[in-house]
Amino acid sequence: MEYLLQVKVGALIGLLLLTLLFGFIPARVKWFRDTDGTDTHRTVLSLISCFAGGVFLAACLLDIIPDYLSDINAELDARKVETSFPLPEFIIAVGFFTVLILERIVLNCRELRGSPAERAPLIADNRNGHGHGHGATTSPDLESSGHHVHVDFQAHSPFRSFMLFLSLSLHSVFEGLAIGLQSTDSKVLEICIAILVHKSIIVFSLSIKLVQSAVRPLWVVAYVGVFAVMSPLGIAIGISVMEAELAAGALIQSVLEGLAAGTFVYITFLEILPHELNSPGRQLLKALFILLGFSIMAALTFVG
Repeated sequence: MEYLLQVKVGALIGLLLLTLLFGFIPARVKWFRDTDGTDTHRTVLSLISCFAGGVFLAACLLDIIPDYLSDINAELDARKVETSFPLPEFIIAVGFFTVLILERIVLNCRELRGSPAERAPLIADNRNGHGHGHGATTSPDLESSGHHVHVDFQAHSPFRSFMLFLSLSLHSVFEGLAIGLQSTDSKVLEICIAILVHKSIIVFSLSIKLVQSAVRPLWVVAYVGVFAVMSPLGIAIGISVMEAELAAGALIQSVLEGLAAGTFVYITFLEILPHELNSPGRQLLKALFILLGFSIMAALTFVG
């Protein structure tokens, strides 16, 4: 048991350090934050953003939702709950509409109380391809110029960025729980390696999305730092839970997973992908990079 505990602690430290490393690359390297570079530079940033969109799509469809459905169905079967109503899917919908309603409330309050600058659209087309939260000036030539690559740094409002961070963080806690609840060291290592590869790509993509938003640099660092702690926190909770069994603990975890899945569905399909696909320029190449991000995550899921 002592060796098993050492393996789990090693997994905890490894997850923390690697997540911080990959998360701070976009957050701290100036190249990723520079929006006034050449067309080639802006093209690369746009394609990286599309790749991240594909990663999030795969995380949503191949990781978060399947994990949740497996857990909630197992809990319902264990408690002999039989119903024709699609309860697991309904919980996802509750998470989806919770974020939708909260965002509409936030936007409505900004419209009623905010200044004209604060009432600017969340997704704004600026002439120079970047925004600083001071309103937006639209440029007709952006839509008519096929060669111009537009990187919209107002892609996420701070609220949307926070919800993206929150849903991923909650899922990371559950990933850590999967490690902390294992009873054999070989299984701990197997799951840890899979999560290390998977989470490194996820945190890099998350950091890219936060950098390309209205979130301040220090807050980006804070988000990445907190996100990095989530899986180790889940491991620590899992180790503790093994010592004290909770009758309703698994059911509560499953419901929270469902709400997080609904949040992620909203962010992925109503924010990330529409923004990437609706930005002008190099449409086919963008679609290919979204497919590339999805394919890499799908391959990792298949191998894992």
